[in-house]
Amino acid sequence: MDQLPAASASAATIAANLARVRERIAEAVARANRPAGSVTLVAVSKTQPAEAVRAALAAGQTVFGENRVQEAAAKFPPLRAAHPALRLHLIGALQTNKAREAVRLADVIESLDRPRLAAALAEAMRREGRRPTLLVEVNTGDEPQKAGVPRAEAEAFLRACRDEYGLAIAGLMCIPPAGEDPRPHFEYLAGLAAKHGLGVLSMGMSADFEVAIACGATHVRIGTAVFGARPRP
Repeated sequence: MDQLPAASASAATIAANLARVRERIAEAVARANRPAGSVTLVAVSKTQPAEAVRAALAAGQTVFGENRVQEAAAKFPPLRAAHPALRLHLIGALQTNKAREAVRLADVIESLDRPRLAAALAEAMRREGRRPTLLVEVNTGDEPQKAGVPRAEAEAFLRACRDEYGLAIAGLMCIPPAGEDPRPHFEYLAGLAAKHGLGVLSMGMSADFEVAIACGATHVRIGTAVFGARPRP
C-alpha cells in the first residue's frame, strides 16, 4: 500500500518549535559571548505548505528560506502582501534562467557560485531595478555533487564578483559534508569572510546550528527543528 504524504505540523507545534529553537539560539549566542540578537533564524520552509508558513508568521517568524524559485513564487507573494515585514532567502542552487525571477522575488540570494550566474544576476538587477543581498556559496568540502564555488576558486570568484560584475557581496554561505565534523568548515568560512571584510555568515542547520553560532554564524537555516519532517509529495 502506498504511504500517505506526511502531514505538516500543527500551528501550535510550529509555535512551540520556534520558541525552543529561539531559546537554543539565544543560549548558543550567550555561550559564545556574542551580543544578544546577533544571529538571525532563517526558517527553511521548502516543501512546506503556505499554511505552515502562516503559522510561523503568527508566531512572530518573519525570515524564511526556500530552495526553488518556482515554489517560492507560488507561495510567497500572497504571504508578503499580508505580512510586509516578511523576508525571503533563496538558499538552493539557482539556474541562470531563473535569475531575473529570483531578483524580483528574493530579499537575499545565498547561492551565488559561478561566473555565469554572477553575470545573469547583475543583468537581472539592472533590468529590475532591485538589488537583493547576495551571498557566495562555498563548497567547503569540495564535493563534486554539490553546488558552491570550490575552495581553491573562492577568493578569485569574490574578486570577480566585485571587479568584473559590479556585485556587492554581503557574505558567505556553506553546507558542510554530511557525516563530517562541521566545525572546520565553519571556521574556514568565518576566516574567509573576515579576510574579505564580509559581515554575513549563513551556516548551520537543524543538526549543527549551535556549533555554527560558536564559529560566528550570523544566520542559521533551520527547517526540520521548526516545521518537523518535510512533507513528501
